Amino acid sequence: MKILVLGSGAREHAIILALRAEEAGHELFAAPGNAGIGADAVLVDLDPVDPGAVTDFANENAIDLVVIGPEAPLVAGVADALRERGIPAFGPGKAAAQLEGSKTFAKRIMDAAGVPTGRAVHARTIAEVEAALDEFGAPFVVKADGLAAGKGVIVTEDRAAALAHAAEYLVGSPVLVEEFLSGPEVSLFFVSDGDCVVPLSPAQDYKRAFDHDAGPNTGGMGAYSPLPWLAGAFGGEDEFVAQVTRDVAEPVIRRLDAEGTPFIGLLYAGLILTEHGVKVIEFNARFGDPETQVVLARLATPLSSLLMAAASGHLEDEPAPAFAEAAAVTVVLASEGYPAAPVIGRTLTGLDDAASVEGVHLAHAATARHDDEVVATGGRVLNVVALGNTFFQARDRAYDALGRIHLEGGHHRTDIALRVVED
Repeated sequence: MKILVLGSGAREHAIILALRAEEAGHELFAAPGNAGIGADAVLVDLDPVDPGAVTDFANENAIDLVVIGPEAPLVAGVADALRERGIPAFGPGKAAAQLEGSKTFAKRIMDAAGVPTGRAVHARTIAEVEAALDEFGAPFVVKADGLAAGKGVIVTEDRAAALAHAAEYLVGSPVLVEEFLSGPEVSLFFVSDGDCVVPLSPAQDYKRAFDHDAGPNTGGMGAYSPLPWLAGAFGGEDEFVAQVTRDVAEPVIRRLDAEGTPFIGLLYAGLILTEHGVKVIEFNARFGDPETQVVLARLATPLSSLLMAAASGHLEDEPAPAFAEAAAVTVVLASEGYPAAPVIGRTLTGLDDAASVEGVHLAHAATARHDDEVVATGGRVLNVVALGNTFFQARDRAYDALGRIHLEGGHHRTDIALRVVED
């Protein structure tokens, strides 16, 4: 197939690497891509949030499938424009993408579908924020209602910090104040064609910038999959996935379909395992980053088959996705100052040496090629992804490879997947 992937991050590189690994010989394009993606796909100079530009390129180049990676093109209605031209698109339309684009919309859908989630107050003024903070108590949870690149959430014991965060995002839009939910978090992806729902394998990511969950929230500093500790609470990963599919994903997909906004694409469920059961923290309308890097690294089923089946409405005809038993770990290398004020433009070295470590590959997130050098162009620069027979082996390979890469001022967490090694 001729496949166009929209986006420029490590998530999109992971998708392209999974497609490249298939024996089908796909012709891959990416817009706008990055330095790493450019080695695995043809880079296209077009604006991924411009529906007209995307559809024109897809039409003129006989693209068989468009895979929409990040959230912005979804909210901009790129998938709608493609489908109107008869081009298969993996990604929800603008209306269904509100599941990520508006947390208020997501809460309404969850309430209507009977999906377990935390209490929340939709606040438009600081006075309403203050009242909600007092109602729920500390720790305080405040979320931007719209898109915020994974950094619109604060969880803090500091009431003044919660109010300051709310004030920053109240300009022009409301915020959500939520009750704090305690417990381990799990990310679980579902592929949907608007009717049928197929789960992938769960993962756990690390949102805080520094070790031991210290520092500010980020877009994600690392992840691992599978989650062997689920056996303790649920009897195993299969039982957990079946429960969440039944109680969360299927009701949400049915509700969206009933409202005339079918969800076609990847439903990301951010879950928390509380003492009162599994609850939804948030939904995303696309593959999560960095969880995608470890989930797709373990996927044994051809990714293209799943994506095309969802985009064309025939997901029920596909066999259940299969996953390797290997352990997968990814660690993010970030620029100095990330997430507050990342320093960009610095050169990366040692990439080939890192990629030579057995079981390791690199997923570029924010890189560009200047002459013969690769430079960092953003906060999260790249992911080191490692597979191993055990988590100990996968972690050892990931950190071995990471130690061979040099980025002045770069930083990373050292405790990714440590809990599953120590347990």
